[in-house]
Amino acid sequence: MEQVFSYIISLGASVMMPILFTIIGLCIGMKFGKSLKSGLYVGVGFVGLGIVTALLTTNFNTPLDAISKIFELDLKVFDMGWPAAAAVAYNTAVGALIIPICLGINFLLLITKCTRTVNIDLWNYWHFAFIGAVAYFVMDQSLLWGYFTAIACYIVTLVMADLTAERFQGYYDNMEGISIPQPFCQSFTAFAIVINWLLDKIPGFSKLDIDAEGMKQKFGVLGEPLVLGVIVGALIGLAAHFDHLTNFAAYTAGFGSTADAVMSIVKSVLFLGVTMGAVMELIPRITRLFIDGLMPISEKTQEVVKRKFKGKKVYIGMSPALVIGHPTTLVVSLLLIPVTLILAIALSKTGNQFLPLASLAGMFYVFVMVLPYTKGNVVKTFIVGLVAVTIGLYFVTDMAPAFTNAANTVFEATQDKAAKIPEGFQAGALDFASSLFGYVIYACVKYLQWIGMGVLTLITIGMVVWNRMRIVKEEKINK
Repeated sequence: MEQVFSYIISLGASVMMPILFTIIGLCIGMKFGKSLKSGLYVGVGFVGLGIVTALLTTNFNTPLDAISKIFELDLKVFDMGWPAAAAVAYNTAVGALIIPICLGINFLLLITKCTRTVNIDLWNYWHFAFIGAVAYFVMDQSLLWGYFTAIACYIVTLVMADLTAERFQGYYDNMEGISIPQPFCQSFTAFAIVINWLLDKIPGFSKLDIDAEGMKQKFGVLGEPLVLGVIVGALIGLAAHFDHLTNFAAYTAGFGSTADAVMSIVKSVLFLGVTMGAVMELIPRITRLFIDGLMPISEKTQEVVKRKFKGKKVYIGMSPALVIGHPTTLVVSLLLIPVTLILAIALSKTGNQFLPLASLAGMFYVFVMVLPYTKGNVVKTFIVGLVAVTIGLYFVTDMAPAFTNAANTVFEATQDKAAKIPEGFQAGALDFASSLFGYVIYACVKYLQWIGMGVLTLITIGMVVWNRMRIVKEEKINK
């Protein structure tokens, strides 16, 4: 078994996933040519992610190291971004079979009335593979722990998708019959409910709102991810040259003239700015390749589900990308990006070691399940995001050693550049390592071990039983 998994992992996600998706396409009745094309799009997407991630690891490790030394920061967790986290997750023994296993569990829960959601958001199955991979390495490469945590996360997420489906559909337009079974998004539901309730207890707070559409228009070109990336990259470049700028005379001694020294700094700053801008712009474009590959499979699965479960209430679990263009999401995300960077640096003295960079492109996904509870209130949504992301920085820091172990093992087996970590750093990613679901499962495994497995088992079974009772009761009422 170990040899089989080792061979599968050695193929790399760019080879393994096209084979898997081609097989899945054939199993649900797609033609071979269409199935193969879908799989290859996914494979090409992984190749693109490796190239983009290499841009970060190659160009930003030296400036970030310089910044840490200059400002005496303890930020040794390098942000690999969600693309690299996905590549690592799918390239482990757990990730190799996570999609067919979870699809089988989904089908079993569906026919036993334990869920109404059919999760066809296949790309985001990497979240389940990620937490499984982390647990796998924490527990000395135990497949039992890896698959247990991945499956527990999957089941809890399906139940949460059911419980939040009606509120989600009620808030967003044209989303009838859709639920969001992505654990990263669902992890923020608890923050939204609790913080929104507390804010409502403050007299007059609900009246404190700002027009999201108007603010979005005011941001103008600054609201573009490309421009934001250039600004962030350039600021990192300037910070890395802080010592040179404050001791400019000493710095110019190594150059032929002052002009040469100035041009060297300007060149470095502009290059880092454009590079970060490229990362922010290319990640969504490469993600489009995954969507192009997965959409035919998702549409075919939707047809099969509607045909097999005709007359029954079934939710189609889709990607949160469907609704991240909401004005409130865009405005709050753009406000929170610079605040998160400042927070990460400010909290370096209190235990945080993570500086988010590549993950900032995924900030828009934080608010998908928050808006239905804050009703689009910009101030409330910002506060929820601020609290959740602040806590998430510590989650990423604590999980970094296990994530680093996974990334190093994957890189040794596949030489996949997406899994390569700069020397002297550990690996981190805001998505999914900063989420409540991911961290609670990780903490149960790392700190409680077998007791943690018992706790997770009770929570998972309890949620499934409760959800089934709720579904059965509703079906009886509607008869």
